[in-house]
Amino acid sequence: MWIEFLVTSFVVVVAPGTGVIYTIGVGMSRGVSASVAAAAGCTCGIIPAMAAAIAGLAAVLHASAVAFQAIKWAGILYLLYLAWSVLRDKGSVNFDTKSEPGSLRKVAMTGFLINILNPKLSIFFLAFLPQFVPAETLHPLAHMLLLSGIFMAMTFAIFILYGGFAAKIRSRVEGTPSILAWMKRGFSMAFLMLAAKLAFETD
Repeated sequence: MWIEFLVTSFVVVVAPGTGVIYTIGVGMSRGVSASVAAAAGCTCGIIPAMAAAIAGLAAVLHASAVAFQAIKWAGILYLLYLAWSVLRDKGSVNFDTKSEPGSLRKVAMTGFLINILNPKLSIFFLAFLPQFVPAETLHPLAHMLLLSGIFMAMTFAIFILYGGFAAKIRSRVEGTPSILAWMKRGFSMAFLMLAAKLAFETD
């Protein structure tokens, strides 16, 4: 049971998604400290979805088309905003080595919002976590909390690796304007594609 949970969690976390793309983008443009803040924000953004799944609130979200659509379109609009934000400044990516607490909090908050505005996350955990809780367990809530903690720790660690790798290679592209311009277009397109994917998904 534990091996299956760890393997499944690893595949889910490693698969490129909004959080991964955001963390890599932050690592490329702002370095290691900011990528850690992004990873922390994305990881904390999982907490509401897990809490909803554990409390059974995700079932309500699944049953209520209005609630699901409201959260889904809020997430879509936010992804579109991120895509626009990447492209709104003319020129190439601006590399910023500053790591003031205020700016890092903003990076983390963006990562947090990316995840909490994805209604699929709550429904995913509603279907995902209970599968790994043994029927004979005496404390199913404690077991789900433990699984949630492991999933979050894995998410944080893997996202840090993604961001750290991106920060390491930034020096190789920092002096190449054409690469930076294409990077910016690539990240913007990635957010647009994720928004489109979410728009065409059903509950």
